[in-house]
Amino acid sequence: MKLEIINTIKNEYKNFNTNLKIGIIIFFIILLIGLFAPFLTQYDPFYQDYNSLLLPPSFDHWFGTDNYGRDIFTRVIYATRLDLQIGFYTTYVPLIYGVMIGAYSGYFGGSIDTIMMRLTDTAMAFPFLILIIFILSILGPGIQNIYIAVFLVAWTMYARLIRAEMLVEKNKDYIVAAQVLGFGTNRIIFKHAMPNIITSCIIFSMFDFVLNILLVSGLSFLGLGVQPPIPEWGAMVAEGRDFILNAWWISTLPGFFILLTGFALCLIGDGLSERFGKRNQYTVSV
Repeated sequence: MKLEIINTIKNEYKNFNTNLKIGIIIFFIILLIGLFAPFLTQYDPFYQDYNSLLLPPSFDHWFGTDNYGRDIFTRVIYATRLDLQIGFYTTYVPLIYGVMIGAYSGYFGGSIDTIMMRLTDTAMAFPFLILIIFILSILGPGIQNIYIAVFLVAWTMYARLIRAEMLVEKNKDYIVAAQVLGFGTNRIIFKHAMPNIITSCIIFSMFDFVLNILLVSGLSFLGLGVQPPIPEWGAMVAEGRDFILNAWWISTLPGFFILLTGFALCLIGDGLSERFGKRNQYTVSV
């Protein structure tokens, strides 16, 4: 059984396009760095060594040290865990909720659709970043408050997207046939319709993952995100802005990891878009 699964994964990987392969490899390496961070460094990300302030990159400190003598490489790889975790939760929790709301709204229509879409219109009437900053200014900075703020806003995009797909899909013959056969609503929506309309949300989620990592980094830069001394890419960039001329490595190297992660996820999103686009040309909904 395990061999069959492994062979299936290998065969699927061979069919991936170049962008998807490169993106998966880069993201997998970044993920491994975060998972095995304690085994990749001998330093504590919170330890302050005042005898090693603002040291440039060397064999002892690969990415140098900051203004508190903390090892930059250690803090960057530990920050990988936190940034990927925040990116995951701020992307896929709103996705699940938004998909459910949009699917039911598009399928039933009527007053349910009207009420839910007016809620989404209200949220989308304000600029995304401004609304997030406004919510965080009320709740205060912190990781949990970031989750709440992003969730209150981000689900609306997925709800609108999946609703538009469902409005078209529910009129197709296989959905009508399932209704005539007496299938339950949840079975029709999630077992029959959802596999044919979810691909657009999956592709969008990869780009949204990038935007959420950049969002958290930006909020940390503004002081509304992850609070020091917790290692987080955006917060590290903010801490090093006063030393950019004398100690460029404090801000540059965390910024490079933000860029690399975003690049990998964009490649994955572009590759999935191309792959699902080709597949949908030959897919028959059953």
